[in-house]
Amino acid sequence: IPRLPSNWLVESALSSAGGSPFAGDFVVATTRADGSRLEVAVVDVSGKGEAAGTRALQLSGAMGGLLGALPPYRFLPAANDYLLQRDWDEGFATAVHLSLDLTTGDYELRTAGHPPPVHRSAGSGRWQVIKTEGPVLGLIDGVSYEPVRGRLSSGDALLLYTDGMVEEPRRDIELGIDEMLGAAEQLFRRSFEGLAERLAAKVGSRDDDRALLLVHRR
Repeated sequence: IPRLPSNWLVESALSSAGGSPFAGDFVVATTRADGSRLEVAVVDVSGKGEAAGTRALQLSGAMGGLLGALPPYRFLPAANDYLLQRDWDEGFATAVHLSLDLTTGDYELRTAGHPPPVHRSAGSGRWQVIKTEGPVLGLIDGVSYEPVRGRLSSGDALLLYTDGMVEEPRRDIELGIDEMLGAAEQLFRRSFEGLAERLAAKVGSRDDDRALLLVHRR
C-alpha cells in the first residue's frame, strides 16, 4: 500500500489455505495524479497451492504495471486480455478494482466475477452491499466493465475481499457476507486500526485463500 494522506487508512490482510506459503489471492495498489488518486485491486486466481501461487505471482506483477499505466476504465479489460494471452489450463481470475479520489472521497468500483464490495456509512453505522457485475477475467474476449460510483464521507469505510472470506460449502454467499459484517462490527472497537487483520483471522474458510482490503476515511 503506498503512502497516503493522514486522513486515509488503508490496510490489507492475506491468508493462504491451510497455512500454505503459496496463495492465489493478492492485492496491488498504486497512486497517481500526483498522489491524489488511489488505484487498488483485490484479485483471486483460480486454483490452490503452488500452481495458483505461481500464477498469482506472474499476474500480480502484470496487474501492478497495468494499474499505474492505464486509466481506470481500461484496467480490467487489459487484465482480461493478459489472461487470455497466457492460455493457462486454469487461466481465469476474479477481481475488484477501486479508483478513489483522495481529495473528494469520490470512487468508482468495477468487479470481474467477484464478491460485492461493502460500504459502511458513519452516519447510520450500517453496511451496504454495492451491487456490481462484470465477467470473470480470462474467459471472454472483448468485454467491458461498468463502474458503480459513490463517495466516502468522513468516517466511512469500504471493504473489498475475496470469496474465501464469505463462501463455504452448502452456504449461501449472502449469509457469509452477513457473518463477515457482523464480525466487523464486533471487532470495530471505535477504531478501524488493525481491523483487516483481525477480521481475516476470525471469519472465512480455512480451506481457501483469503484476502481483505479496508479503506477508511478518517
